[in-house]
Amino acid sequence: MELVEAIEKRASVRGFTEEEVPEQLVSEMLRLGMLAPSAGNLQARDFIVVRERDVKSKLSKAAFGQEFVESAPVVVVCCANLARIRNYGVRGTDLYCLQDVAASAENMLLYVASQGYGSCWVGAFDETQVVKALGLPENVRPVIILPVGRPKEVPRKAPHLKMEAVVHREKW
Repeated sequence: MELVEAIEKRASVRGFTEEEVPEQLVSEMLRLGMLAPSAGNLQARDFIVVRERDVKSKLSKAAFGQEFVESAPVVVVCCANLARIRNYGVRGTDLYCLQDVAASAENMLLYVASQGYGSCWVGAFDETQVVKALGLPENVRPVIILPVGRPKEVPRKAPHLKMEAVVHREKW
């Protein structure tokens, strides 16, 4: 699949079949996520791969009851590693590491879509509950939860604003 096709095909998937996600796909997804750009190439991001039902259940509860998190065969929690970005000061810990994680997540979402799997960017969750569920150290902040699996149905593409509504040239 060409890059443009993968970008156009990617959509949020919130319903998954019970088919397992092969470890090879998860490994490649993570490898491609790690190739995303990062501030100063410090790669201030870490990933937790979750397959255990009880941990996924805790993540689903932390995500305000979004049940599809638990029903996905695999969940990848994308985290900012604040220790790796500290030399950039407050801007590094408040912004750059979040950008690093976001770039990685997008690479992973595109790869998953290109392979016929689906995912959904979940940013609505209680961080404290996720930290507890995963036993994260103090310097690691959960940023994005990515449930991954085969879509139960063809995902519906969300409408997008027209380019002229969001693109400004030279100034606002």
